[in-house]
Amino acid sequence: MLRDFVEKNHYKFAREAKDWEDAVRMSCECLEADGTVECNYKEEIIACIKKYGPYIIILPDIAMPHSQEGAEGVHKTSIAFMKLENPVSFDPEDPEKDAMLFFTLASCNSDQHLDNMSRLSDMLCNEEVIAELKKAKGPEDLLKIQEQYLD
Repeated sequence: MLRDFVEKNHYKFAREAKDWEDAVRMSCECLEADGTVECNYKEEIIACIKKYGPYIIILPDIAMPHSQEGAEGVHKTSIAFMKLENPVSFDPEDPEKDAMLFFTLASCNSDQHLDNMSRLSDMLCNEEVIAELKKAKGPEDLLKIQEQYLD
């Protein structure tokens, strides 16, 4: 999966985002760049978070920005990775709602989406992989983590 991010240019490394909304927008940039999603998709995700709360926080420090399957402006099923050096807070009252690792989902094919979710789940069950992702500085680190822990 990490190799897929590198091969598809579906990754971003950044120092920080000014707030969670900025982080969500940033996490969609590489999906927009290759036409996987249109620019409205990030705003749809933000609207859902404002409506339903920070449902995208799946583990401490890990966010999975997404909207509903078949959302308007989604042209391919894919996942992108973003790492921030400084976490953003989705709820200032709850430090468990901070995120620095983002796995942004786009889905228009349910079988492919379920496969992506399964592979992502397997990867996130490995605490060593998560620890290494938090230290990663660039795409070469993603490839090293893939080779060391996932191949």
